[in-house]
Amino acid sequence: MTTTETRPQLPFDRPDPLDIAPLYTVLRQETAPVKVITPAGDPAWMITRFEQVRAIFTDPRFGRSHPRPEQASKVSDAVIFGGPAGEHDTDKATQALMRKLLVPAFSASRMRKLSDHVQELVDARIDEMIARHDAAPDQPLDLHELLSVPLPVQVICELLGVPFADRDYFHEMSTRFGRMDVGVEAARAAWDDLQAYILRLAEVKRTDPGQDVISDLVLAQAAEPLLTDDLLTGLSAGLLFAGHETTMIRIDMGVAYLLADLARRDRFVADPDGLAQDTVEEVLRIAAANGVGQLRYAHEDVEVEGVIIRRGDCVLLNNGVANRDPAVFADPDGFDPTRSPNIHLAFGHGAHFCIGASLARIELRIALATLFRRIPALRLAIAPDDLEFRPGSITGGLASVPV
Repeated sequence: MTTTETRPQLPFDRPDPLDIAPLYTVLRQETAPVKVITPAGDPAWMITRFEQVRAIFTDPRFGRSHPRPEQASKVSDAVIFGGPAGEHDTDKATQALMRKLLVPAFSASRMRKLSDHVQELVDARIDEMIARHDAAPDQPLDLHELLSVPLPVQVICELLGVPFADRDYFHEMSTRFGRMDVGVEAARAAWDDLQAYILRLAEVKRTDPGQDVISDLVLAQAAEPLLTDDLLTGLSAGLLFAGHETTMIRIDMGVAYLLADLARRDRFVADPDGLAQDTVEEVLRIAAANGVGQLRYAHEDVEVEGVIIRRGDCVLLNNGVANRDPAVFADPDGFDPTRSPNIHLAFGHGAHFCIGASLARIELRIALATLFRRIPALRLAIAPDDLEFRPGSITGGLASVPV
């Protein structure tokens, strides 16, 4: 779809990586949905108010599928979250099946058992950081490379059942199909490669299942007609992508927020284990990773604050901006780990609440608490304003965190 109407085009300029784009400060004053142009050049509605975003998350009249996919507005060329997903006629049944199949993998008991292992992985990554620092004390280290990327990649791959030797490949495929700037053919090729890999892995697990998500899905196929190979690979790829991207981005941003003000860092260092949980919630609230938001399509005409969103219209739920809504949060742009209650929308809301939220919280809590307990004098090697975003990524995030 195209339009000649004048609308601001995403992504908006964001000179301060620890703040939202200045244009959002203007747009979030609007009570009604705002017309924007997606990075792909298509029309969309942007929702930035907290209550509206929360309401649409739970509104069954919105979904990821589109009644006429060939006519749908797209966000980008990225395969995941770039455009409509799923079959419109079976969208709700498929969503219900997905949650039914995946809930056991993220149960509270399994997450508790995983905590000790996450601690081991974090300690190993910090051991590597300290060893590299000791070998070259005057050289900065990239926390993004040494902690923020490998930790969640390893955790999600273990959860899925991906062999250790294949994890770098798995991460590379995930990064490729989540890019907005490589073109349709390259993005699709990355997706096809990953699907083929998952299907090969699924065949192995049919004869030799393990205690992992892909094994669970393979075993469930016999009793679930909707669980096709396409859905199995899509679920696995989606878990891989969402399961490490969110955590990776928030570890980077959380460290950057704590180190942007050394007095703030020192307050956290005084009691990292006691302060970690509340600090993680504030990082989740304030760390707006990108300027796009969560993609939805209207499945029928819907009125939102006097504006009619037509059937098939693209809607971007910008929960990162909604989490700074002054109608809900005092000092919304301030970093305040003592904020209570902290009812942010970082993981969505209602039926679309992120199924992996508990895992992300565990990784973030352990990573931040352990990092600052073991390296209390950690500091940024560059000014916070000089931090840069990853180019072309649909989820955004920082390219590096030199410390």
